[in-house]
Amino acid sequence: MQTYQEQRHYSPEEYLQLEETAEYKSDYINGLIIPIAGGTTNHNRIALNVSTELNFAFKQQDYGVFMGDVRLWIPQQRIYTYPDVMVIAGEPIYWDNRTDTISNPIVIIEVLSESTAGYDREGKFQAYRTIPSFGEYVLIDQTRIYIEQYSKTAKKRWSLCEYDEEDESITLISIPFQMSLADVYNKVKFGETQKN
Repeated sequence: MQTYQEQRHYSPEEYLQLEETAEYKSDYINGLIIPIAGGTTNHNRIALNVSTELNFAFKQQDYGVFMGDVRLWIPQQRIYTYPDVMVIAGEPIYWDNRTDTISNPIVIIEVLSESTAGYDREGKFQAYRTIPSFGEYVLIDQTRIYIEQYSKTAKKRWSLCEYDEEDESITLISIPFQMSLADVYNKVKFGETQKN
């Protein structure tokens, strides 16, 4: 579970100022600053595998792929966060003219960590659903072959698909993209100690 840096509340402006000089990234949730847990090699490999395949697939198409260093602003929830992978259509919509913060993802992909899995499935997903452009959420387990894919089917309606076999492929609904689970989990070593 992520721990709070302090119990005092910060304005979004104070958070952004602190984040510019911070040694480690933190999320901002309605006034609270929450340090982000460090990643594992499995986490990193999965995020890199997926973002590399997405980037290659969209080389000649009008989609952009961003990894964990680009921040997302969710105005209705007053949240700044760093999704593992985001895909946008067309040009990024920069929040407050900051080129490090966007607000228009179509697809968000999170690699689950033991400490954040509950929040990724519930709190984050609920917050992401307030983003008008957002239409698909993919959660990838790093400790076993298992992916959850949530796709928006209508206003306030989402469908769930689950994948748990290496010979399966995941096909995204919001964008033209398909990837085998073997490629998602390429070079991932299960059973290694995960500390995040």
